[in-house]
Amino acid sequence: MQGVGFRPFVARLAADLGLSGSVRNDGAGVRIALAGPQAARDAFVTALRERPPPLARIEGVSRAPGPVAAAGFTIEASAPGAACTEVPPDAAVCADCAREVLDPADRRFGYPFASCTACGPRYTVLAALPFDRARTAMAAFPLCGACAAEYADPADRRCHAQTLACAACGPRLTALEMDEARALLRAGGVLAVKGLGGFQLCADATNEPAVARLRAWKRRPRRPFALMAHDIGIITRHAAVGPAARGALQSVERPIVLLPAVGEPLAPSVAPGQRRLGFMLPTTPLHLLLTEGLDRPIVATSANRSGAPIALTPDGLEADGVLDHDRPILRRADDAVVQLVGGAVQVLRRARGYAPGPLPLPPGLPRRAVLALGGHLKATVAWSRCGQVVLSPHIGDLDHPDTVAAWTETVEGLGALLGQDPEAAAVDLHPAYRSSAWGRRWAADHGRPVVEVQHHHAHIAACMAEAGVPAGQRVLGLALDGLGYGADGTLWGGELLLCTYGRAERVGGLPAVPLLGGDRAALEPWRNLYAHLRAAFSWDELGRWAVAEGLQARPVALLDPMMAGGPHAPPASSAGRLFDAVAAAVGLFPERVSYEGEAAIALEGLAEEGDLRAAPVWPVSLEVRDGRLVFGWRGLWAALLDALEDGATPAEVAAAFHRTLADALVRAATRLCRANDLRAVALSGGCWQNRTLHTLVADALQERGLIVHHHRAVPPNDGGLALGQAVVAAARLGAP
Repeated sequence: MQGVGFRPFVARLAADLGLSGSVRNDGAGVRIALAGPQAARDAFVTALRERPPPLARIEGVSRAPGPVAAAGFTIEASAPGAACTEVPPDAAVCADCAREVLDPADRRFGYPFASCTACGPRYTVLAALPFDRARTAMAAFPLCGACAAEYADPADRRCHAQTLACAACGPRLTALEMDEARALLRAGGVLAVKGLGGFQLCADATNEPAVARLRAWKRRPRRPFALMAHDIGIITRHAAVGPAARGALQSVERPIVLLPAVGEPLAPSVAPGQRRLGFMLPTTPLHLLLTEGLDRPIVATSANRSGAPIALTPDGLEADGVLDHDRPILRRADDAVVQLVGGAVQVLRRARGYAPGPLPLPPGLPRRAVLALGGHLKATVAWSRCGQVVLSPHIGDLDHPDTVAAWTETVEGLGALLGQDPEAAAVDLHPAYRSSAWGRRWAADHGRPVVEVQHHHAHIAACMAEAGVPAGQRVLGLALDGLGYGADGTLWGGELLLCTYGRAERVGGLPAVPLLGGDRAALEPWRNLYAHLRAAFSWDELGRWAVAEGLQARPVALLDPMMAGGPHAPPASSAGRLFDAVAAAVGLFPERVSYEGEAAIALEGLAEEGDLRAAPVWPVSLEVRDGRLVFGWRGLWAALLDALEDGATPAEVAAAFHRTLADALVRAATRLCRANDLRAVALSGGCWQNRTLHTLVADALQERGLIVHHHRAVPPNDGGLALGQAVVAAARLGAP
């Protein structure tokens, strides 16, 4: 309950009800002392629960007798210490502050760092808890008389706003002025901008040379760029914005929202080959002022080369100018990314605005202090504490040494901020994950146990925890992703699991197919097509289809022996590689993609062009092998290749594949739920970012009377693993 204007709200409410007493932050949250008539005190508690400030979240209210001052109501200084105090996420510029900085008559007109109790930086400027000015990056900016008066006035919306400032006393621009920055963008330049949690690189999104130069510097061949526009009217010229999308764009989190591209095109290098564009509105007064008067969107991408973390300084950035200032960034945070699924927000990258906001521990789960180290890709870290799990902001993939350093900085820095002494470390089973190795070293150094959590169990447990599934309840988990290290030492990626928080049993899933070339299979879709077709058919059988000619042009003498497995072709039950294989079959990126998942994203886009309702469902067998229900792909591949021979378009094939996979998953899930007396299914793993597959499966399961748990606030991809690890570890450690 920090940084949300809660204490001034309490003081105003107490005054309105004629109550005396005091309020202060401490290590347990907020302590309020009240004296006055019983009816007024009851009305106070009711208002506290039902009408808190916009950013506040009431986890619980407890009452006990105690001494209270007899007259007046005071806001007391915060007690030091973290304990169970929450770490407040950053909040986007509110409507009141936005109006003031654009109003020539207001004293904060044109001031890029205006904020109040409803908005402004929190996590990114926080040095220690509780959240008071002296413990933030604003400590270096003493309040002027006018700001001090606002800070002390309980009737002012800036009362006890810890990042309160104005042009006379607050942070200042230190390089370009705002007019110069806007002129640079209009002239086709690349601008480095100091955002809340790191630098961004910006350019006119309609200027192809500028965007192409930015893309070349980032070494990012095709992954789409984020876009920012001054207002929703500009966005609607380039993308479809429905009511749910409008709400997400204008929310206090102010994420990047993926929207269907329609209307006026942007520079081709903004989002090559994409059918959706990632837009956000200005997140701070600085961004609001930068985009004022620009009648077009700008690229606003994190300032980093591909694979590296977001930059905290402008050093080494290839930009024509820098919009810099003198308020330090104390904690790194990238922009969050969301999409709309079934009319509701689904978080794909949990970062600025969302993290490190806590998530409640599921009912009945033991309250154990666990440090969960997450995975290797889309890395995050989590701490379970005080009946909650705190999930860090998105950090990135742990392939780049600078990202590993940023990840370590987050583990140590956010852990110190929370003031936790974890009693165990939870890690992924994979022997080569840097996060797992760090967790094992930490546990050994501190004499703590290590809880190893299988990758897909963590996915399903994260989904269960987000849905509030009580401890001890079983669900059927459908875990679909690229790869994860299996409990049997093989590579998994398409699993049907019987799950509680403490245990997972592999009861079904996709068949294992060799990854020809190992990790290269994730970037070269043709390898997956070759492996899937050779696993399903002999060369004689393949000869009836034209695809055989292309396959035989590959190094068959090298590849066919690899089909038996081995260190360079490990078998994997990967759903992600199945998508890649189908994408290659219809001609999407047959040779190479620029990032994992690119082919699958393009395949989903094709399916959205096709007619899903008219698409056929191809045959997929369900076979019991070694006690597991396993899918048989031979019928699917034969039908797919026949369709291509008969002249089906790529969009028609993509639509039929999505319907076929969804039908197979629903049949298998229904069969396993009935056999095990289950009522609920949980969907998790990166493949569930696919909106078409998600909708087809969820709707069909619900029609069969099953409860479907899916992700909203936590990513279905590896960004949610740390949450799952934390709750699995708590279940296995048991009651303290």
